[in-house]
Parts: sequence; C-alpha cells; structure tokens
Amino acid sequence: MFPIRDHNPSSSVPYVTYALIAVNIAVFLSYVGLFTNPRALNMFFYEWAILPARLMEGGGFETLVTSMFLHGGFMHIIGNMLFLWIFGDNLEDLMGHGRFLLFYLACGVGAGLVHVAMAPESTVPTVGASGAIAGVMGGYLLLFPKARIDILFIFIIFFRIFTIPAWVMLAVWFGMQFFGGLGADPQAGGVAYWAHAGGFVIGGILTIPVFLSNGGKDFWEQHRGHPPHPEAKYARSNVPRAGRRKRK
Repeated sequence: MFPIRDHNPSSSVPYVTYALIAVNIAVFLSYVGLFTNPRALNMFFYEWAILPARLMEGGGFETLVTSMFLHGGFMHIIGNMLFLWIFGDNLEDLMGHGRFLLFYLACGVGAGLVHVAMAPESTVPTVGASGAIAGVMGGYLLLFPKARIDILFIFIIFFRIFTIPAWVMLAVWFGMQFFGGLGADPQAGGVAYWAHAGGFVIGGILTIPVFLSNGGKDFWEQHRGHPPHPEAKYARSNVPRAGRRKRK
C-alpha cells in the first residue's frame, strides 16, 4: 500500500521540489555504476554517508547533508522521490521557495541527528532523503490533514486505488516508523526508523509558524482541514484485477 498522488494542487510551480528530485536523481546516476563493485560502493558510502560513531567522535558533520542525496538502490530512490513529489509542492506553495529549501535541509539534518542519538556506536553507513521527506510529511499533516490521497493497494493479484484522508495515511506511516524503531536494533543495518520518526516530528514542529501565520485553528475550521482551494479531479481509475484463464 503506497500513495500515488494527492488531490491538492499547488498554485505555483514548485521549483525547489523539482530541483531536489533532479539533484537526487543526478547524484544517484553519478555513482550507480558502483553497485557492481560492492567494495568501491562501501568505500563511497563510508566517505559520504552518516556514520554515527564518526560523528560522536567529532567528525563527518558534512555527511548530515551529503547523506540526504545518496540512496541504496533503485527502489529506495524511486520511493523517496515519489513521496517528495506528492507532498513537497504544497508545503513549498505556502512556505515559499527559499524557506521550503531551508525547511527541507533542516528536517534532513535533524533526522540524521536523531538517528545518531539512537545509535551512537553504529558504524553502519546511513543514506537516503527519507528523514527530510518525513519532515515534509509531518508538515503536510499539520496543514492539510483532510486532503485526499490516492493509495494503490496491492494484495497478491488484487490491485485497487482507494482515496483516503491524508491524516489516515500519514498517521499509519508514522506509526509504522515508531513501532518499527521500538522493535529494531538501531545499531544494526536496515531501515533507519528513528530517523524517519524524528524527521516527521521535526517537520511538524518547524511548520507551526506557517500554520499560525495562516490562521492556526481558524485555518482548519475555515476549510475543515481540507486544502484552501478546489481539489484536483481525476478520472476514475480502476486497476483491473488479474483473473484466471479458463481452461478448454
């Protein structure tokens, strides 16, 4: 189950969101050839990824930024860029281009620091834009809790698109990160759950000034949690279910 689009159009061109997606893809393509050479890839990640133990020793603070533009595979970057494309434009619309860029970077750095705090002795390289994008999602939840999100649900051979409120999808996602963090060893490799959960909370907190400047609770009450403009309309899209072939 994952989101494919929202019904919340932006009123301006999200140049920063598009630029961030382009930069992430360009950086990924610049080292994608290393995936055939695990030793060279590990050396590259050890140079530019977050290593909590190194930061605890007082070095490698630049990796809090560089790690945000590195990804561990095609599905990793595709998933992250999809989430950024869905949720980033609306925050950029309300924050403005420059402010949104600073917000994005601050969420990513904050998420990285949360990860370091939870796994201070880890020497496993941590890469990905997930912490920064989690911050974008946290801000989106505060501003547009009832914006409609289209979710593609896949279960074996069953494919169907459902439309649900943003707060449901984002609350479920945050819950998965939080409880995933409780059940995982933060010193080991795998998903950096606490970076995701931390970025989400940081994004929500950093969005409070924008929320208040737009009226705070009045902003919610005036639009009942929906976006303050007409929602995008999409043609009904039913993904057909695969059926069994009849035998003659």
